[in-house]
Amino acid sequence: MKREKMYRKLAALAVRRGVNVQPGQPLVVRADVRDYPFIEMVAEEAYQAGASYVDVRWRNQNITRMDYLNQSEEELADIGDWVHDREKQAHEKGACYLSVVSDRPGSLKGIPSSKINAYQKAYHEKMGDLQAYTMNNEGQWCVLGTASKEWAKAVFPELDEEEAFDKLEAVLFDVSGVSEEGDPLEYWKAHDAELIAHAKKMTEFGFKELHFKNSLGTDLHVGLVDEHIWVGGGCTTPAGVYFDPNIPTEEVFCMPHREKVNGTVVSSRPLSYNGVLIENFTLKFENGKVVSHHAEKEEEALTQLLDFDEGSRHLGEVALVPHGSKISQSGILFYNTLYDENASCHLALGRPYPENIKGGEEMSPEELREKGGNASLQHEDFMFGTADMSVDGITHDGRVIPVFRDGSFVID
Repeated sequence: MKREKMYRKLAALAVRRGVNVQPGQPLVVRADVRDYPFIEMVAEEAYQAGASYVDVRWRNQNITRMDYLNQSEEELADIGDWVHDREKQAHEKGACYLSVVSDRPGSLKGIPSSKINAYQKAYHEKMGDLQAYTMNNEGQWCVLGTASKEWAKAVFPELDEEEAFDKLEAVLFDVSGVSEEGDPLEYWKAHDAELIAHAKKMTEFGFKELHFKNSLGTDLHVGLVDEHIWVGGGCTTPAGVYFDPNIPTEEVFCMPHREKVNGTVVSSRPLSYNGVLIENFTLKFENGKVVSHHAEKEEEALTQLLDFDEGSRHLGEVALVPHGSKISQSGILFYNTLYDENASCHLALGRPYPENIKGGEEMSPEELREKGGNASLQHEDFMFGTADMSVDGITHDGRVIPVFRDGSFVID
């Protein structure tokens, strides 16, 4: 009964705060078939909130692996028009989107990267004109995780399957603000307020650039677009609906200038990309572009990421996450970007969030590009923060303001 109570609280959090379903609004859910008991709770909560309908898009990581093994690149890249039309119709009806993640890290290891890349490119190109719906927060969206035995064994290989699952499940509840006695909706209201305060302070400084440095070898200058806006906590749709896109979240983030990033960045956590884990990698930037790279593991996948399209070698996001965050202090490597990015300062290659620049959500891609924003069909976060990370903010008149010391905010 305790476990059911906790999952019902998580379902309520996902529906009432995550996507914040409005009366008469459709909810689209993406989830693995293993999570059907939780998704039933989500659907029940959504209908209680007044959802017009709940459309569940099921997946299965084992079948996905079989698809890649048995289909040709041409078959994988043949994305039917119906896929686009179904999404477009959901957008026209004002749907909100919930994605539930629980897949085993590295589930596509051994699959030829050319196959994965063929599908990803074709899918993004087919759906490219619909990306603004979530990237511009035109509709609510949320990503959260639930434990699976496969994921748990990857995170805690020293434990038996049941012990690993119980431990991961408890940690995911904790970092998501779900406890037996507490109210997760109230927890997130207070937590968001802290992040919003940090974002407001960073925006008021109006830094020209940030300088990151740590003992791993990161020494990176990240220029910011003019009239930038730091964002933390939740987001608001044009209709005024507040929602939390990531549960959990510990970041405040902004838009880099696509041509004003210089130096070297060294990853601090593995990056799960297209079903494989890219580990211990280094990127060198010149005038905003990655000009060289190296990875100790899965370098081919890193190359595929960088060569995905013209904008994939430029940054779309810079995010500050204190080393003292709850996720970081857990000491756990989740092998999942949703969690690992909230344990560490991170950057994203590819498309930016238009909300990070004044008036950005009303700008065309060309107008955003003129302001220094990047353009890409993908957005991939990777982690580079450490306990000894220092960050300085450099103002337009040349002043240097300490922002982070020893991995935590010191700005006042």
